[in-house]
Amino acid sequence: MNWKQLLSIDTKRARSRIKASDIRSDFDKDYHRIISSPSFRRLQDKTQAFPLEENDFVRTRLTHSLEVSSFGKSLGQYLGKKIIEDKIDKDFGYEELEAICTILASASLIHDIGNPPFGHFGEDTIRVWFKDNLSKLIIKDLNGEEKKLSEILNEQMISDFTNFEGNAQAIRVVSKLHFIVDEYGMNLTYALLNTLIKYPVSSLNIDKNSGNIKDKKMGYFLAEEDIFWDIVKSTGTYDVETNKVFRHPLTFLLEAADDIAYATADIEDGLKKGFINYYNLLNELNMAGFTEGNLYYDRLLKYRVDAVKNNYNKPDSYAASRWIISIQGLIIRDTIKRFIDNYDNIMNGRFKNELLSETEASNVLKLLKEIARKYIFESKNNNKMELGSNTMIQFLLDKFVKSVINYDTPYENDSLIDKKFRILLSDNQKQTYRIYSKKYETKMLNELNEKIKLEQLEGKQKDSLENEYKNKIYSYKLYLRLLIVTDYISGMTDTYMKSTYQELMGIK
Repeated sequence: MNWKQLLSIDTKRARSRIKASDIRSDFDKDYHRIISSPSFRRLQDKTQAFPLEENDFVRTRLTHSLEVSSFGKSLGQYLGKKIIEDKIDKDFGYEELEAICTILASASLIHDIGNPPFGHFGEDTIRVWFKDNLSKLIIKDLNGEEKKLSEILNEQMISDFTNFEGNAQAIRVVSKLHFIVDEYGMNLTYALLNTLIKYPVSSLNIDKNSGNIKDKKMGYFLAEEDIFWDIVKSTGTYDVETNKVFRHPLTFLLEAADDIAYATADIEDGLKKGFINYYNLLNELNMAGFTEGNLYYDRLLKYRVDAVKNNYNKPDSYAASRWIISIQGLIIRDTIKRFIDNYDNIMNGRFKNELLSETEASNVLKLLKEIARKYIFESKNNNKMELGSNTMIQFLLDKFVKSVINYDTPYENDSLIDKKFRILLSDNQKQTYRIYSKKYETKMLNELNEKIKLEQLEGKQKDSLENEYKNKIYSYKLYLRLLIVTDYISGMTDTYMKSTYQELMGIK
């Protein structure tokens, strides 16, 4: 891979010619489109660690994303400077440095934009619901015969829902659902979109045991397969000879920035809410083998000594909070070193791990995540909120999926209740459905006619082929209708979901 291609400014829809008065780069324009989008603003009311938190100190997805953006840009600056000064890559200069900093800042802002309400628990709830219900719900096929949804949808469509992933939804949001100008969403550069794709595989190619981090989860839905291939071909992360797709090098830095931000922030929020204290941190470090003489351990001790010496109020709290901020710099240093040490492997698609794996910084991050799990996420209050969110998401899926199953088919249900539920769905998302279902139908019918003409089919052969294509169209439209529901639920904020649930249940 090379930086000229990796930093592709191609977009799905060609952008207007730059005016002489506009000095912004294409990547600057990406940044401004993101900042002004309603999808980005909605992150202010989505869970980071504490669902429906009233304390305004505690982070939301928005404040978390801003912090990731800061770390991402810093990583870009340090890495770019190192590449240039040490002459590691002759094709990388100050123009590339500026570009990667802006791309990382932008990608960080929207890396969680596809996540449903209530964090990763929301994702799990959606996956489980579809695993439980796709083989139970009934729909009529083209011949009027009743069948299970799982018998109408193809394997990848089913897998998309049972492996639902916020990362894949993010690509969908920015490339289609942000319907302001047209169906191409924010029309962001392919360099930025590829940086967002942490897992460049379909739901059918997930392989958690492959030994390669890129195969761990799905990176795009079948509905976005065409734009996925446009992105990887344009940016040069697709190898034609081997038919393999590699991670974009900047994705490793985005992932590291996210890890640094949330692992340290969760601890800081836990300290503020009283779930964790200075002695918990000290004991956990000790038990994990970080003892006297280790930089991380010694800093925590030193900051408490400093606080006592200076007569600070609450020296324990001061030391713990300062320590969290302090170690961020140490982890950033290790991240850059790890990238440089593995530069050739990263650029050739041979690097298979997280950037911070097998380093001391990685051990610290693992410990912080374990502390958060132990003291925060397994707390009774947090579990109560997550169980409540599970009830809400399941209820909404029950109602809205039922309302769209037969929508836009010859068997459309005229039930007044189903109609009312469909009215509540987003107009933008329904418009996206209409556009892309029509595009798919037109494409398939053109393909069908070409095949009939080319193969000179008549009689039963022609009828059989026509029936095959009509069934494909019918199946794909059902798939897109189910996506309307996951789009709607994923786009909700925590508060909006709670109020919608209460209103529909008649308890508000």
